[in-house]
Amino acid sequence: MALSRTFMQLRPILTALRRHKVATTLIVLQVALTLAVASNTLLIVAARVVHLSRPTGTDEPHLFVIRNGWTMGQDATQVDANIRADLQTLRQVPGVRDAFSSQGFPLGGYNVNIVTHLKLDPDQKTAAQLVTFFASDEHAIDTLGISLVAGRNFHPDEVTATGPSDKMDPPSIIVTRSLADKLFPDGSALGKTVYLPNGPAAIIGIVGSLQGPLLHGGPLDHYTVLVPMRLADPAGVNYMVRTDPTNMQPVIAAALKALQASAGTRIIAAQSGVVTMAQVREHAYADDHSVATLMSIVCGLLLSATAGGIVGLSSFWVSQRRRQIGIRRSLGATTGDILRYFHTENFLIVSGGVALGALLAFYANISLMELFELPRMPLYAPLLGAVVLWLLGQLAVLGPARSAAKVPPVVVIRTE
Repeated sequence: MALSRTFMQLRPILTALRRHKVATTLIVLQVALTLAVASNTLLIVAARVVHLSRPTGTDEPHLFVIRNGWTMGQDATQVDANIRADLQTLRQVPGVRDAFSSQGFPLGGYNVNIVTHLKLDPDQKTAAQLVTFFASDEHAIDTLGISLVAGRNFHPDEVTATGPSDKMDPPSIIVTRSLADKLFPDGSALGKTVYLPNGPAAIIGIVGSLQGPLLHGGPLDHYTVLVPMRLADPAGVNYMVRTDPTNMQPVIAAALKALQASAGTRIIAAQSGVVTMAQVREHAYADDHSVATLMSIVCGLLLSATAGGIVGLSSFWVSQRRRQIGIRRSLGATTGDILRYFHTENFLIVSGGVALGALLAFYANISLMELFELPRMPLYAPLLGAVVLWLLGQLAVLGPARSAAKVPPVVVIRTE
């Protein structure tokens, strides 16, 4: 019965909407714009959330980094001796599980070169595979807390001291599983020889996952190579330290105190010299958090503006139709009939905006895909947005509709 009454009201509703073309068109356009912008905005927010929640593959809760600089006048030989002595000292600090030195660390270490390329054949004509790399030793895997899924770790005698101007020419490397699968889809990466810019290197091990220092979000983030070398750079080095499952701050304090014995050879900044991986992640993804928050606010404001427009228009129409409503009440229209009239009218208006907004949303998504690294919009995104707008429209019109339902039949006499 209620459904049949709703269909009977369609003709007078459409007639009323034709008499208010400008106001109706404005609300339809507002709904369409809201759906188009909100769908793409939420797609960006979802992409950012996925981006900032990616695991590095390391034991992040128990890792911290000491950014160590050296005083002037030290050559590569002196720096390497200092590094080896420092690492031995750090590994003996109570609460420290392991430590190693590197030019960078996951999500950080932009002050040095961290990208190289490798080929499957020295005469390869196609583009070489870009990878990120970490200077590593036999302690790197345990320090990072990553798992060796195939092959073996570096031997101590494979790790060489490399100055900043020396060529990186390791005889062996360890790669991540994603990189191994990219290079050798048939699963035969272990034991194969690849070619770095300065010569061949054998893949002796494969680790499960390890994010590089880059943040762009592409597959290169986990196309990571461990190279057996200590970077003896007079400009500075990063010590990565893994603690036991304990309070990290006392261990950090003890580690810095242990290094003070040779404080005359080093410079550790008071504020930024020591960072935990939690702080590294927070800093690295600060922009993503800001963008996600800003986009969410924009969506909220758009939805609020649309709801306000619906409330305003519905309230205006109620005030303009009081005599018409009174006539309908005097002819026997119930409170439910009046409520259904305004809810149906609102549903039709929002549906027109949704149909136009879905087309705009997909068109905007295609344009954004060309400008930014955004995925194609799934069909459920505008559908979900449509459901939200339908519900929002019904809630927004509820107040004016209830006000209209309270108009007494006697209003016809008063307005004659």
